[in-house]
Amino acid sequence: MIFVIELSLKLVAYRLSFFKNPWNVFDFIIIGTALVPTSDGISVLRALRVLRAFRLVSTIPTMRNVIQALLNSIPAMGSVITIMGLIFYVFSVMSTSLFGEAFPEWFGTMGKSLYSLFQIMILESWSMGIVRPVMEQFPYAWAVFVPFIIFTTFAVLNLFVAIIVNSMQKAAHEEIDEHGEVHFKAIMAELKSLRSEMNELKAEK
Repeated sequence: MIFVIELSLKLVAYRLSFFKNPWNVFDFIIIGTALVPTSDGISVLRALRVLRAFRLVSTIPTMRNVIQALLNSIPAMGSVITIMGLIFYVFSVMSTSLFGEAFPEWFGTMGKSLYSLFQIMILESWSMGIVRPVMEQFPYAWAVFVPFIIFTTFAVLNLFVAIIVNSMQKAAHEEIDEHGEVHFKAIMAELKSLRSEMNELKAEK
């Protein structure tokens, strides 16, 4: 109820400019979903009421900064995702051609190869579960899987981390600069006010 009152006051105060702020739109969607009547025909929307927990994202500045940094890093992450897709495509074709007949459950099709390579990338039972059984029939299979792990797990995935960290640092610097500019303007306004008061006192004398 408190959120509804807050949202209503913002709508009255800002009117149509309320929707220019993406965080206000986010709050409007979350609270609007929570106000959907509870009927059996819209049980899915009723379950979406749990999204009210995301309301904390827009109310806590540090969480807003994290989300903003993630959104700002999306363009750069697109290039990394493209590189990752190319690596997966090349190695999935190689795996299907080399190991598909002997291990159809893992590399029988492109789709199975992609999933198996994804399992290898996240290092989930990759050695004993997939690679070593394959190496029993193909002793040089490590020459395929080890470079794949180096390229993906230790190189490309770290690029994601670097991009996000860089974006968060930029967001933090922008916030500091913005606060510093606001503080500087406040000081200048106060100095102008003091100067005008001094001029008035001189004029009275």
